[in-house]
Amino acid sequence: MARVGALTGTPWIYVMVAASVLLDVFLPVLPSGVLIVTAATAAAAGTGAATGRVPQNVPDILALTLCAATASVLGDLVAYRLARHGGERLDRAISRSRRLSRAQERLGTALSRGGGALVVLARFAPAGRSVVSFSAGAAHRRVREFLPWSALAGLSWATYSVALGYFGTRWLGTAWLATCVSVAALFAAGAGAAYLMRRPPKPAEAP
Repeated sequence: MARVGALTGTPWIYVMVAASVLLDVFLPVLPSGVLIVTAATAAAAGTGAATGRVPQNVPDILALTLCAATASVLGDLVAYRLARHGGERLDRAISRSRRLSRAQERLGTALSRGGGALVVLARFAPAGRSVVSFSAGAAHRRVREFLPWSALAGLSWATYSVALGYFGTRWLGTAWLATCVSVAALFAAGAGAAYLMRRPPKPAEAP
């Protein structure tokens, strides 16, 4: 975290955030959410939190939010395209995974009914974004069905993560305490989203 702290006063923090968010669809272990919270905490630190004016040597929260959201959508699309053109090998790999098969089935039903909120929910769950993006591509869902929900998911997740770090620091007043509380809230949202995704879908009501 010391290296991250040194980067928060430079434009490189946006590059680091974008790269982390873009790649964590393939490597869900990357702490992209924690990185965003840390950068947002730096943006609210010092006099910026007290006066509402963010100093020039810390990240801008709007730019940070847009950077994370854009990288999230781009990562989703890359995974979607790779899975869409993955061929029979990828199809066999998905069919052998109960989790991927179930997600593919649920996602297809949700998107066809215009209920892509599952995509938004998955963005908060650990590895949920990866499962949904690959499943959407492997199921050959149309990009116009998937992309709007991916954009909403990326913006919602980025806004939530930035808000945790920024407003947590303003309310709690101590950067290290705000970071700990914000990261805990981030993981709590992830755990809640994972629980909701594991619940079986409600059966459709008969007309």
